[in-house]
Amino acid sequence: MSKNECMASRSLDQHAAAARELLACLGRDRAVETIALSASRIAAAPDAYRHRTLAHDVVSPGDLPPFDNSQMDGYAVRAAELSGATPDATVQLRVDTQVNAGDAISAIRPGSAVPIMTGAPLPTGADAVVPIERVIPDRFLSVGGSDAGSDPVTVEFTATPAPEDFVRRRGSDVRAGNLLLAAGTALGPAQLGVIAATGLTKIDVLRRIRVLLIATGHEIREPGTALEPGQIYDANSAVLSQALIDAGCTVMAWPCSSDDATDLLHIVEKGSPTADLVITVGGVSAGAREVVRDALGPLGVEFSHVAMQPGGPQGLGLVEAAGHSDGIPVVTFPGNPVSALVSFEIFVRPILRRLAGFARPERETLRLPLAERVESPAGKHQVRRASIDPDGRVRLVGGPSSHLLHSYAASTALVHFPVGLSHADVGDLVDVWRIDD
Repeated sequence: MSKNECMASRSLDQHAAAARELLACLGRDRAVETIALSASRIAAAPDAYRHRTLAHDVVSPGDLPPFDNSQMDGYAVRAAELSGATPDATVQLRVDTQVNAGDAISAIRPGSAVPIMTGAPLPTGADAVVPIERVIPDRFLSVGGSDAGSDPVTVEFTATPAPEDFVRRRGSDVRAGNLLLAAGTALGPAQLGVIAATGLTKIDVLRRIRVLLIATGHEIREPGTALEPGQIYDANSAVLSQALIDAGCTVMAWPCSSDDATDLLHIVEKGSPTADLVITVGGVSAGAREVVRDALGPLGVEFSHVAMQPGGPQGLGLVEAAGHSDGIPVVTFPGNPVSALVSFEIFVRPILRRLAGFARPERETLRLPLAERVESPAGKHQVRRASIDPDGRVRLVGGPSSHLLHSYAASTALVHFPVGLSHADVGDLVDVWRIDD
């Protein structure tokens, strides 16, 4: 019986479910690491803060804001002292000493208005701020400066403010001891900002999932080296390294330019103690020299043929490895770059992004009309590269072959033609994933 005959057959959904079951272990007992938080560190090492997820609840150590302050540039007042003010019957108050952001907290004197800048501490006794544009004159007057004469400097008010107008009270955002951010929160700009606003300088985050990526093939060589006849440059390491990084992972890319199972097993043995997941590319078909099948099949990886195009040959399993009491999960993709990337998109990317805390782990599915007639193998779920016209119609880019990486690079979408569909006409609605984000 041939290798191909030995391969189990699966639907796309069945294999996706098997991948989710296998990789569920990555979400259990995640390691935690502490990172320091400061703007200088974020600027110096931005990747350390990209796609991070809180490991534990963060409780606010203080109130935000930490003191009552002004929401506007204007005058801090006692609202009751402006009772009855109208444009025809204005109320005058003496101008007191100006308060700027960063100044100490002062106290307002009866019958006075305190010039106050946005973010400056509200004087004790004041309960409202009147914006400068609502005061006569609508500019700040200096006490003891050119505006001062023999009489006190005064300003006029044409309306009565309500208590709390344009006042930001202490703790109005969050109170000391309250939950600031919950465990599992993805850390974006606003989340890092609110942590920094409390004065915290360290946060516990989930360690990124570490992936040992092994592109295989006797023919592959590192870009930049001279090629002998029959050799090709290794594109898969670059393709999947970036895809994994975009999914929130740390990547160790160790290609295996050999079809010897012993060489591949040496890389797995060397890299697995510091990895959480192994992904291999190539060597999974029905050929005579399929290094991944030969090396990992006896160790527990099960290979199957999925009813999809591209990306039919697939493999999943747990392999015994040092540092992994239950084994390390292994996912194997076919070797053509388009097959590998489409396989990653469908089976692995949403799982890893969910574990990394992305708000949208899965591609958004759009229903868009085709710009052309399309033929598809009825027995397979076909995924085609495409672009989206300005009028919202989908136009295929390149053919269905799995080696057409340039077509993938020129595409902005993936189009899905499910099992059972042999053709689709112009204007027919199809499921589309945007991949240009």
